Amino acid sequence: MNAPFKAEVLGSAREHRRFYISVRWKFGLALAVAILWTAFSVRIATAWMNDLAALTSPIFALWTLTFVAFVPGFMNAFLATSLLLDKRPPRRKPEIYPGVSILIAAYNEEAGIEATLESIANLNYAGAVEAIVIDDGSRDETAKRARAAIKRLSLPYNFTLRLLRLKQNSGKSAALNKGLAAARHDLVCTIDGDSRLRSDSLREIVERFLSDPPGTVAVAGSVLVRNSRATLITAAQEWDYFHGISAVKRMQSMYHGTLVAQGAFSLYRKEAVEAAGGWPDSVGEDIVLTWALLERGYRIGYAEDAIVFTDAPTSFRQFYQQRKRWSRGLIEAFQRHSNLLFKRRLTTLFVWWNLLFLPLDLTFTFIFIPGLVAGLLGYYWIAGPLTLLLLPLAIVWNGVIFVIQRRMFRTKGLKVRRNVAGLVFYMLVYAIVMQPVCLWGYVSELTGQRKKWGTK
Repeated sequence: MNAPFKAEVLGSAREHRRFYISVRWKFGLALAVAILWTAFSVRIATAWMNDLAALTSPIFALWTLTFVAFVPGFMNAFLATSLLLDKRPPRRKPEIYPGVSILIAAYNEEAGIEATLESIANLNYAGAVEAIVIDDGSRDETAKRARAAIKRLSLPYNFTLRLLRLKQNSGKSAALNKGLAAARHDLVCTIDGDSRLRSDSLREIVERFLSDPPGTVAVAGSVLVRNSRATLITAAQEWDYFHGISAVKRMQSMYHGTLVAQGAFSLYRKEAVEAAGGWPDSVGEDIVLTWALLERGYRIGYAEDAIVFTDAPTSFRQFYQQRKRWSRGLIEAFQRHSNLLFKRRLTTLFVWWNLLFLPLDLTFTFIFIPGLVAGLLGYYWIAGPLTLLLLPLAIVWNGVIFVIQRRMFRTKGLKVRRNVAGLVFYMLVYAIVMQPVCLWGYVSELTGQRKKWGTK
């Protein structure tokens, strides 16, 4: 950064300093609001807990209300408050854009690989770009179609595109590591073989990387669903990516530690990935690598406006396999990087937060869902009028992230499409489907069941 630009940035910062709330104060305020809401919930739920304890046992009642109402309420209150306090610093444009190596690990991606490469050819990026397709021993025409696209596409003068073909399928992490070894640039970007980058996405994620605080070695991009009209399950996933996943990543990056720089679209500093040992041999290679970087004290950011559109699973079986794999990846991350639970940094809260997913999903699957059925029959032991206490927070949380995302969409020339059926399914059915699947993923990893990708 040149001196005049630095002075301009510092001058702007001085002008707004009196209105600035530090990240630690924001964290403390969000934590205070979440604790106060939880205390209020506990007080209001005393009669409910006593009735349930009389019907079952005090331990069962305490466990149930903790994971049905109190913990979700705490999480929603912290999340909503954090998002209300969040103010993204502007991205800064460098004088010279650094070179980037884009790695596309592809296995049986014949249906989408050409469109993915076309999106790369259409990128608006001033620095050098090399895109490497790593064909991981595909059994279809992935390599043939990638080779045809390479010959057909008209690339900008600063772009190169090549195919690296592996003789046999070795897994996504091995393919990415092969690409990493072949990469020529200091910044490495990963995208999936069924993803479509917007023309400005690479520029925006690089600008966010260069603008973020010192110690940032990776930035996750914003992944949204491209094929939301395909089935009801993809329509619901559109809202999950748009609301849930985006909101959580935005909150985590606000406190300097996004917990997953997803393989579908993320930017990394090459030397940091190499120092961490590359992508590990696991089903959740992206989360395990991210935690390895966090354990070394690095910062992981999030570029909410650097968008990639991806193909979400279109059938329940594919959705089941994907979310099961994500859950297994979380357990893998805990097994390999449990020291993060004791790191003195703000994002340690979110590591513990993730540790609660197992009892949350266990309680939801075996207590809340049966309780919901009982409530529909008029027995309000578990799911009853007091569970409506969670609705105001859910409405606030969904409203805040919707406004934030819609504002971002407008700046990108995008519109939030009307997807009423997907929204209804997302609000009323999605968790009932997803939570048991996640629970089975945890159990599968903890019991050492065979690992497989499962969606191809």
